[in-house]
Amino acid sequence: MKLINLLVILRILTIILFLESFFPLLCLPVAFIYNESPSPFIWSFAVTIVLALILFNPRQNVTLQKISNREGFLAVTLSWLLVIVFGALPYTISGTIPSFVDAFFESCSGFSTTGSSILSDVESLPKSILFWRSLTHWIGGLGIIVLMIIILPSLKITGYQLFSLESSLTEKIHPKTKAIGFRFLFIYLGLSFFEVILLDAGEMNLFDSICHTFGTVATGGFSTKNTSILDYSAYSQYIIALFMLLSGVSFVIYYYLVKLNFRKIGKNEELWFYLTSAIIAIAIATSILLAETNKPFEDAFRESSFQVISIVTCTGYTSADYLLWPQTGILFLFLLMFAGGSTGSTSGGIKMIRHLVVIKNIKSAFVKLIHPNALTQVKLNDNLLSIKTNISIISFVVLYLFIFLIGAIIVVITGSDPVSAASAVAASMANLGPGLGTVGPMSNYAHLPDLTKIVLSLLMIIGRLEIYTVFILFTKSFWRL
Repeated sequence: MKLINLLVILRILTIILFLESFFPLLCLPVAFIYNESPSPFIWSFAVTIVLALILFNPRQNVTLQKISNREGFLAVTLSWLLVIVFGALPYTISGTIPSFVDAFFESCSGFSTTGSSILSDVESLPKSILFWRSLTHWIGGLGIIVLMIIILPSLKITGYQLFSLESSLTEKIHPKTKAIGFRFLFIYLGLSFFEVILLDAGEMNLFDSICHTFGTVATGGFSTKNTSILDYSAYSQYIIALFMLLSGVSFVIYYYLVKLNFRKIGKNEELWFYLTSAIIAIAIATSILLAETNKPFEDAFRESSFQVISIVTCTGYTSADYLLWPQTGILFLFLLMFAGGSTGSTSGGIKMIRHLVVIKNIKSAFVKLIHPNALTQVKLNDNLLSIKTNISIISFVVLYLFIFLIGAIIVVITGSDPVSAASAVAASMANLGPGLGTVGPMSNYAHLPDLTKIVLSLLMIIGRLEIYTVFILFTKSFWRL
């Protein structure tokens, strides 16, 4: 095994820094419109691009065409850390979040599309900072689409080969990676455009429509209001719920939709499992509210639909304080934190396709118990699932739950109560945002110790990069020559 080419890693990080340096400049029009200081964004641009220019060496004869798997894993992880660190600059430079740990947490929550916040009064923030906060969601969501659908499959990461159950998605959809990237960007922009138009048609102004669209399409959850979506009309809540549901669908499905390839869509088991699970979950939550509260049917249905879709897609917007729900309803929502949307979407969590494969394995095990001599094979989308992929999926679920347990124990040790700790860890790993207890939908993460915030930030990154991408860096075989 050859040495990791650090020059390749450095070139990738330099490109990432150069691209990120221009992101804060997108907030300048907002600062000028609302007569706010543009200096936090100008200084963030300057610091980031100066470092990028310092690290860039045009004499280096480095090609990114032959990047190895190990270099890919390391570059992806370091790139996300770098983006998060420099994404915290507008917060610290503006003084809106003086503590670097808090700024890192907010930036991490933004770019990882988690939606957890240490801010207790977001409505007091400058509009330009609120815009930056929501923009980090949108950028992070786009980055996840590129990461999951283009970069990681090309590195032959097993968990991401579920798109095609063969080598890589790029070979199944289009031979040119750039062409795929542009198509997914077009879909991402299309979803964003239509949601902005529909929200602006309601009572939201254009600024709030854009910010909430950034949080919805990226399944992030940052709002411009302290009460999230609670004080908005039923119309706005239904629009956001609809686009949260759409954003939890794999972008591969949208690609096939644009290509009018309905056969591929019809055969996609994850899509139908995702939609069926969401409908059943909404029905259960609505039934709980109707049975144990005095809410009218429409209120119960809308409240249940919004919360269920938000949690299943790991968005984190809330239209009600669900901690006031009956205990059975709260427990049900906690269990949904482990669901996740579709693979190839901006949502986090375990993902529907893995749940589906686990269910198929359980069904196969029961068949074996009843008929010991029966030949049982796990299939997905009419394709036989290889033993290697099957084991990888089951291992992922087990590892996910193990990390959740360890993370919850660590957060309890650092001073949180068990309910708050478990939900905070579950929400961070699933990139969900609000949890239960002291980190509930109408609360925030400001009161947690710095150590807890760092732990939760790391869990956001681990969850966002699907665990293996980060954990493989800590194995002996990764660094062995």
